[in-house]
Amino acid sequence: GNAEDQQESNFYLLIAFIVAVILVYMVMASQFESLLDPFIIMFTVPLSLIGVFVILFLTATPLSVMALVGVVMLVGIAVNNGIVLVDYMNQQRHQGIDLYEAAEKSSIIRLRPVLMTALTTIIGMIPMALEIGDGSETWAPLARVVIGGLVTTTMLTLVVIPVMYIIFEEWSDKFKLFFKKA
Repeated sequence: GNAEDQQESNFYLLIAFIVAVILVYMVMASQFESLLDPFIIMFTVPLSLIGVFVILFLTATPLSVMALVGVVMLVGIAVNNGIVLVDYMNQQRHQGIDLYEAAEKSSIIRLRPVLMTALTTIIGMIPMALEIGDGSETWAPLARVVIGGLVTTTMLTLVVIPVMYIIFEEWSDKFKLFFKKA
């Protein structure tokens, strides 16, 4: 009975994760008025999953329903850093700055806001992750997942997102040039 309930909960949380990713993408696509920029930002989600599995392994925390709820929650939190970075890169590009310079300048200028945003969430989750207080063992997997995911996605976002932005913008420019010739 318990195994069936766990399996059913995992199935519904997988559906919730997929729906969360789709909804986040749709909201970003409407805000950026682009299908490409949200796609670049969504690369933060797999980056955050690296940290999730590492922290679950290091803390010997089982993949429970609360951990999966943390993963769903992490989808929304993790894309925030990517949004801040890509939006600033777009602003730089609209001002006429070169693609590579815009990516480099944006990463340097937005480093502090990205780190502050992530660190406030991570530090706020530490007491819950340490299981301080009554009933905290229930919420600890959620906090650990968020902490691990945010640490990884924050570090990798500052490197991977600018690289992905450059790659996709260059491809987009080549694609546009190809169709203008045709």
